[in-house]
Amino acid sequence: MKTAFVMSYLGTAYHGWQRQKNALTVQEVMEETLARLCARRPAVSGCGRTDAGVHAEYYVASADIETGVPLDRMPLALGSLLPKDVSVRRAIAVPEDFDARFSCKSKEYTYRIHNSRVRDPFYADRAYFFPQRLDERAMAEAAQGFVGKRDFAAVKSEGSPVKSTVRTVEYCRVRREGDMVLVSVRADGFLYNMVRAITGTLIYCGIGKLSPQDVPLLLAGGRREDTGPTAPACGLYMTDAFYGMEELDGQAGGAGK
Repeated sequence: MKTAFVMSYLGTAYHGWQRQKNALTVQEVMEETLARLCARRPAVSGCGRTDAGVHAEYYVASADIETGVPLDRMPLALGSLLPKDVSVRRAIAVPEDFDARFSCKSKEYTYRIHNSRVRDPFYADRAYFFPQRLDERAMAEAAQGFVGKRDFAAVKSEGSPVKSTVRTVEYCRVRREGDMVLVSVRADGFLYNMVRAITGTLIYCGIGKLSPQDVPLLLAGGRREDTGPTAPACGLYMTDAFYGMEELDGQAGGAGK
């Protein structure tokens, strides 16, 4: 039975989502755990290839499973076997041609910057500590330069070959909640380190190294070295995924909403 799993995980202990030979990943943990409940070890597809140290508040995975465990009991059954930093919140029957990766129409990532003069140990590995005061208004203005169908080569790190660097960003928003500055981006796809590079560029706008008016020019130039640094992985979260299916969409309460 093809099943979609709505998940959350803290990525600190994992080398990203995708299974690797010499490092622990969330996909490996999920596949090995499902194997204990199913007649055979299923291959699990995930909605995004989160990097090492990146978290997910809302993540969708899918697999073709054979098990006697009812779907409404699956979260409890998996919860008793999964490590404490990975959780399955719901299990949903989906059409046989559903794939968490290829059926996904858009995703939202939110980057969290702890913008305070004093470090908070409770945000360690869960937000990027940046003590210099950020101008979130300048950042929000600059963020609009990333919206639309554009070539995002200027905010792509080397590492994953792609046929095209053109993506469509539905929104790029910045807001402050006390000492936390949040950058939320929804797009139909993301390049390697794209949100972290966008965040680094917005941080440069927030401290005056770049102006909001520079963003369209930098994107047009297509040179990674001209934009801001790649922000650390610890502040990045996947916060929503959109499939055009009522039972899967709009569940995250993502920061961009």
